[in-house]
Amino acid sequence: MLITRRATFSASHYYWNPDWSPEQNLAVFGKCANRAGHGHNYTLEVTVSGSVDPVTGFLVDLKWLKDLIEHEVLDVYDHRHLNLEVPEFAHTIPTTENISIAIWNRLVPAIASASTARLTTVRIYETPEIFAEFSGGQA
Repeated sequence: MLITRRATFSASHYYWNPDWSPEQNLAVFGKCANRAGHGHNYTLEVTVSGSVDPVTGFLVDLKWLKDLIEHEVLDVYDHRHLNLEVPEFAHTIPTTENISIAIWNRLVPAIASASTARLTTVRIYETPEIFAEFSGGQA
């Protein structure tokens, strides 16, 4: 069984590789290399899997999952400049791909320690047309 919880947050970021020249950053990342940053209204989908509890009928308590996402992700990412305020991106470019991996790394231990469910997928939409999905394993 799979169940997914959706959340939204707003954050700004920029793309910049400190090992490259400003010209190379601009050539590769275009206007996303603007160090002032730009923002997105992100949509996050967190999918967990497991067996349905025969007593409750739940795979996982969705209020608990909502609270976990709020504590581990929204409280840290919402209305933040990812490059400047979120520890995971101090030395990592906050691309959609890297954001999905960072959120996975925030959620997987908490879900594993407090639930019989397991984290299956983290999907993050940067725009309605662009998303990255991470399912663990090789990043």
